[in-house]
Amino acid sequence: MSSNNTIIIDATGLILGRMASVVAKHLLQGEHVVVLNAEKAAISGKKQHIVIDAKTFLEVGHPRKGPYHQRRPDRIVRRTVRGMLPRRKPKGVAALKRLRVYLGTPLDFNGKETQTILDAQTEKLTSPYITVGDLAKEIGWTPEVE
Repeated sequence: MSSNNTIIIDATGLILGRMASVVAKHLLQGEHVVVLNAEKAAISGKKQHIVIDAKTFLEVGHPRKGPYHQRRPDRIVRRTVRGMLPRRKPKGVAALKRLRVYLGTPLDFNGKETQTILDAQTEKLTSPYITVGDLAKEIGWTPEVE
């Protein structure tokens, strides 16, 4: 991955949907995007409503035939970005391959300059919100203890 067109975004304190739309635009422009701290992104709304919606969505489908529902925070963020890409077209497939999403900050990215998205800050929210990590724990994700 070349470093000159790689954007590193720290998802801490960012609204998931707004961050995902900006990330999708960068991907479609041919840039590589790395999202760090995926579990710290926020979903706006009351916790109980978001959890109920997520659990209801988990009941859709068949365990072997799909659709398959992700429970890990990094996979939830990746799926959100995927929903904003034309993933059945070649440019969408290529764009999704340029996306990397991580839980926490891997050692490779320690000390590297990260960007944030000013329009997606949780400080702009007046409503309550839940982090993607908290939602993932509510729907059945158990983080591995190192």
